[in-house]
Amino acid sequence: MTKTSKHRHKLLSYLLLIALPLCSHADDAPLFIPQWLGAQYTFVDQNQSRVHSPYSGPLSLKSDGSTARSHTFGAYFGIALPWHLQYYWDVEMFKGEGVSNATGLGGLTNGDIIRSGTASLGKRPYVARNYLRWVLPLGDETQVVERGQDQLPGHEAVKHIEVKVGFMAVNDDFDKNRYANSTRTQFMNWSLWNNTAWDFASDTRGYTDGLMIGWVMQGWSLRYGIYRMPVEANGQALVKSLSASNGQQLELTVQPKPDGWALRFLGYRNKGNMGIYQQAIEIAELTGQTPDIHTDDKPDRHKFGFGINGELPIADNGDTGFFMRTGWNDGHTESFIFAEVDRLLSGGFQLSGAHWHRSDDRFGVGIAIEGLSHGHAQYLSMGGDGFMLGDGALRYGPEQILEMYYSIAVIDHLTISPDLQFIRNPGYNRDRGPARFAGLRAHVQF
Repeated sequence: MTKTSKHRHKLLSYLLLIALPLCSHADDAPLFIPQWLGAQYTFVDQNQSRVHSPYSGPLSLKSDGSTARSHTFGAYFGIALPWHLQYYWDVEMFKGEGVSNATGLGGLTNGDIIRSGTASLGKRPYVARNYLRWVLPLGDETQVVERGQDQLPGHEAVKHIEVKVGFMAVNDDFDKNRYANSTRTQFMNWSLWNNTAWDFASDTRGYTDGLMIGWVMQGWSLRYGIYRMPVEANGQALVKSLSASNGQQLELTVQPKPDGWALRFLGYRNKGNMGIYQQAIEIAELTGQTPDIHTDDKPDRHKFGFGINGELPIADNGDTGFFMRTGWNDGHTESFIFAEVDRLLSGGFQLSGAHWHRSDDRFGVGIAIEGLSHGHAQYLSMGGDGFMLGDGALRYGPEQILEMYYSIAVIDHLTISPDLQFIRNPGYNRDRGPARFAGLRAHVQF
């Protein structure tokens, strides 16, 4: 166990000791008894077509095509504690890889591959979440909470203050969307199930230490989170303290009715050991060398951005509806964590299979258009590399993505989903592509 992990476990143990004598409130879930909240297995087989490629670099899509398979396993546990406290502990494992080693695109085509191709992660089980959650009721009205991943069954106040502290995923609480939120059951392309212009703090697998505070009322909510950043771009190691480097986000959600339309307004600001595209370009021009933003990394640099996320149910008790996202970041400092995307506009719809007497089936179509800042595009055109992009040159054009999937409910707990994706200007390069991807996903969940 690393020194950081030991500190994290000591903090959680200390909080538990404080919490036990504070109050005698008992939720519907039995106190102190670990509960199994769910498990899942997801398999993805994906094939990339041959790609027109007059030149290539170290991070390009493979011109001859690529076939790859990925496997993810997860088991999820929770414990109800006194005084409205809950403890969650999840373990996961990843095996396999993404097509073209999970590089060459702004919007990667398989959300389960966790950028492993560029980070050389191990294939052993790992702790995915390890945190405490505390809920302070602000009224007497309650709602039923069903058993689920990181969700103990019982009753919870409709109006409440929520606090989470520990090791978790930032996007568990921010930028959620009913129709485009899970790569394991909905869209697989990163720019459709998430806002790729939002460079949220995490290690390579997608998790980090931090604190989230939420103020949840009837019809709206406001959430703030602060989390540890990685030491380096796409890095697994996190900085030692929040004061040294952190990612902060604030999100306002407006949803007048629980099952009605929703709009979410997100803003974020990162402080970290990041390079600046323009400075890397200027150094390259002075030295006559290829620009390398990784040698320009310095602490206390900042990146900020914004996002809007909407969902609109229209039929079938909300199982049919539309979604949209738009995202923007300053594009001044390097893409550091999630994806190499500075501008995003995406949208689409989900259609329930109830219209052809398959009520548990889903059909989805989504479109995403992504762009880079001027400095980011110029850096790549001069032969620079990021952590996902690097063709050796670039004739810039927005990356354009179309995805279609059909999720078939085969039996209880099992879905099979054929998936097709078409991408123009892969890696924002008009000299490359188009690229086509055909995939088959199997998902088992209990």
